[in-house]
Amino acid sequence: MKEEQTACYSCINENCFIKKHLHLEQMSQFVSKKQNIVCKKADQFITEGAPLQGLYFICKGKVKTVKTGINGREQIVRLTKNGDTIGFRGFGTGKKYLIGAYALEDTVLCNFSNETMLDILKQIPEFTYALMLFYAEELNKSENNIRKIAHMNVRERVIDLLLYIHRKFGQINGLIDIDLSRKEIADFAGTTEEQAIRVISSLKKEELIKTVGKRIGILEVSELRSEIMEHKYF
Repeated sequence: MKEEQTACYSCINENCFIKKHLHLEQMSQFVSKKQNIVCKKADQFITEGAPLQGLYFICKGKVKTVKTGINGREQIVRLTKNGDTIGFRGFGTGKKYLIGAYALEDTVLCNFSNETMLDILKQIPEFTYALMLFYAEELNKSENNIRKIAHMNVRERVIDLLLYIHRKFGQINGLIDIDLSRKEIADFAGTTEEQAIRVISSLKKEELIKTVGKRIGILEVSELRSEIMEHKYF
């Protein structure tokens, strides 16, 4: 990993918490304190249990966040892209990161230190309120995911994941714009790699999806949605 300077004011990530609040005069004193970090594909920039080093905002790239489960297996808990926030689960609690994070492709990150973030929260109520709503939304998503795992079978969980990444990253030339191994799909869907492969193969035979290497393209969004309609999670 290396540092690279990018300017918040010329950033195109309108979804980023920092970018959304650049119109406030107080923000100018804080954006100059950030660090930019460049990660190569597969680089780990957050280690689960490590001391908190502030929040990361994705300037460019894609990231997976993971949490260690039973028998030391890493479970993917979130996939993120440009403008998303990383490391917020540990912020303001035990001063340690509750997740690990890896770059899924070459990625540029903006890091705001603990001290800088606390100063922003204390001095800019609009930012604090927006972050509070973000936490509430993430809590709701986490609760839904718990129910999902309890009530969905393996096929439904894989379908739910495919629809999620389709919404999150979109399709380019008929393929979802993210490279995920079959193991990563299994980790996020809460199943084994073998089961994930079988479901993907079945969906492909049914002509609901197509595959090109690691990439998957959804051919019949409505039919996949209908399979998990009763769960109301898509």
